[in-house]
Amino acid sequence: MRSTASLALVGIIGVVLSAADSDAAVAPGVSASQKLPPKTVASLQAPKPGIWKDAVGAGFQSSARHVGVTAGAGPGMTVFGTKHAHDIALGGVSYGKMWGDVKGEGHWWRGNWEWHAELFAGSEFNPRTEYLVGLAPHIRYNFATGTRWVPFLDAGGGVTATDIGKPELGGAFQFNLQPGLGVNYFVKPNLALSAECRWLHLSSARISTPNLGVNTCLFIVGLNWFF
Repeated sequence: MRSTASLALVGIIGVVLSAADSDAAVAPGVSASQKLPPKTVASLQAPKPGIWKDAVGAGFQSSARHVGVTAGAGPGMTVFGTKHAHDIALGGVSYGKMWGDVKGEGHWWRGNWEWHAELFAGSEFNPRTEYLVGLAPHIRYNFATGTRWVPFLDAGGGVTATDIGKPELGGAFQFNLQPGLGVNYFVKPNLALSAECRWLHLSSARISTPNLGVNTCLFIVGLNWFF
């Protein structure tokens, strides 16, 4: 009996030692990380890139997005046949994404294209009080300055509903055009204050008459979060 028990004990020890040797061995060409559990391997991978290619202001990653809020107002202009100056105040929200990688490497105009959409609403406050609400897709070019100051050029156009009416506009449905320029100042790597000068033009493309148009120069401030 004692002999049988001893043989069984020796056999168990041999099996345990054999299993330990096979776990310790690593086949040629197999990295140590491939032997780790999935959770451990994931923790060793490089972190997801941030919004910048390098330092703040050095150009955005192509995956960078933003959400923002804006508010502004400005005086109306009697240009292009407009009979009255229409002073307007607006607020808006926007969402955007970079359109590809950094362009213009090695040039002063190095930067990123970005598309964004803006929903805005507000009021004419002079010469009358009238509402307007609209939606516009935009294209923006952000200059990579290598500093916290990131200037941009912007152009957008979309649709607007308003009751500004005659003598400049002939119906509630109007188109809007919005060229502008501005700058984002990054108070944090992903948070920026913005200032912008934007031209707002409303007209119906002769869908309704009169069609003299409304033209206002808006001065806009905003807060943009990038992620």
